Amino acid sequence: MRIVLLKFRPVFPTLRIILPLCLILCVCERLHAQLPFYTDDTAVTEPGKLHLEFFDEDDALQLQYPNHRQNTANVKLNYGLPHNLEIDVDSPYLSIYRVAGNQSSNGIGDTNVGLKAAFRKETSTSRVPALAASFYVEFPTGDVSQQLGSGLKDYWLNLIAQKSLSPKTRVTANLGYLFAGNTSTGALGTTTQGHVLPGGLSLQHDFRPALTLGAEVFGAYTPNEKLGKAQLQAMVGGEYLVRKGLSFCFGILGGKYVASPRIGGQIGFAMDLPDVLHSP
Repeated sequence: MRIVLLKFRPVFPTLRIILPLCLILCVCERLHAQLPFYTDDTAVTEPGKLHLEFFDEDDALQLQYPNHRQNTANVKLNYGLPHNLEIDVDSPYLSIYRVAGNQSSNGIGDTNVGLKAAFRKETSTSRVPALAASFYVEFPTGDVSQQLGSGLKDYWLNLIAQKSLSPKTRVTANLGYLFAGNTSTGALGTTTQGHVLPGGLSLQHDFRPALTLGAEVFGAYTPNEKLGKAQLQAMVGGEYLVRKGLSFCFGILGGKYVASPRIGGQIGFAMDLPDVLHSP
């Protein structure tokens, strides 16, 4: 893989405001967020609580002339329901940069609404992993003419398993099935409608009480050759607990095939409400 120097530009100005604000609020117990990884974990938000995640990812694209770079700023809200359920809503703000002579695109992408259920918690007396599942519907709220949205309504089921290898190390696996639509977010992801099998595998280790580092492999496969854009990418990154209530996340990723970024970087944070407001 060719090494590319990547600059993070302030293409999403509110990031300058949100991050300092959260550093002031600094507050909750260790968060169950999976950021920066795409592989989801089995945890759900506690009933009556609101979990907020934000990340900004800047990616160098490959084989997508005249597109050469994409910035994705994503906000995700999770609300905990009774019976180990969670409702999720997320929507990205996309900036797609093109070579000179071609106009760049900026705007809201497609919006996801999902329901997640945790079926089983891991116990020390059983080898069976923790189990969960989520179902998402993505609505075509992005402008198709600017490549910000797919123009399709997506239906996606994701199965999740997580197992601890030691008190500080855990492995998480995802296996999904896209019934209709595609996995695209702007210029990234599979773009033609059809059945897709996405999946991921992550390994994380708690090096310190406040520092977790890990790695993952994430991809998508379709038996339909017309879909063309197979996806395969890897990420290394981690999560740092700034204080009780706020985690800072970071990652570097790169991939193969057109649907994945050549190289990219991600920063973000995760926090819980109302815990963050009630802490001293």
